[in-house]
Amino acid sequence: MSVIKFLQGDCLKWMNKISTKGQIVDVVLTSPPYNTSRPSTERSMKNYEGRYGVYDDLKTGEEYCDWCIDIFNHIDKILKPNGVVLWNVSYGTDATVNTEGIGLMWNSISDIIRNTNFTVADKIVWKKKSALPNNVSPNKLTRICEEVFVFCRKSEYKTFHGNKEVSKVGKNGQQFYRVLYNFIEAPNNDGANKLNKATYSSDLCIQLLNMYAPKNGLVFDPFGGTMTTGIACEKLGLSCICTEIDQAQVEYGIERLRKYREENAKYTKKKI
Repeated sequence: MSVIKFLQGDCLKWMNKISTKGQIVDVVLTSPPYNTSRPSTERSMKNYEGRYGVYDDLKTGEEYCDWCIDIFNHIDKILKPNGVVLWNVSYGTDATVNTEGIGLMWNSISDIIRNTNFTVADKIVWKKKSALPNNVSPNKLTRICEEVFVFCRKSEYKTFHGNKEVSKVGKNGQQFYRVLYNFIEAPNNDGANKLNKATYSSDLCIQLLNMYAPKNGLVFDPFGGTMTTGIACEKLGLSCICTEIDQAQVEYGIERLRKYREENAKYTKKKI
């Protein structure tokens, strides 16, 4: 039976606590804040709280890159040997927040590679069902795709864990593996709510975990939001630790998991 924990607080502080137990996490799966809030509109709003509740998503480009590096250095302390980090990010959009503008995503990925023990082993394209808002830019394309970067430790580039099964063995002993493409189609999210208008997609999480999570593995999501990764792990029978800085979202996520388990128990009982 899977064990799902949802912990309120700063993910860096929680990773420090988890690290006292050693490298116990098999997969890190998360969609961190994209640093795309607009100060010209959002900071001027009365009672501004930021796009992610209590988290202020308005760092400078340098601050954001340093923050990502710090996160990965903490992940290094809790991730098992040959574990992977599945890191879903999208383009930064506001050059008034950071001079890099749209290049912020690439700068952050580059800085993670240069300044941590991790490198990019693969990049998965996530095609969403729809792209909103449509046609609001006179020159930029409507973004229906996002990226999921697959990180592994540099020393484990040839050994990191994946669930590719051997499909056949050649006469000379050469192994051939079942094809898994770096392209995933999944719904945009699990439905907006008053706390989070851009929730994550549990269907995407399930497809990613099927690719990389070992059986009975432990998954960690440092930006748990409304428990999307936890719901995906529950469906797959995986254990999961989610952390989230916003207390309201933690409470919402715990209640969401409770309702899912209750509904699933009714369905299972009815099916039997």
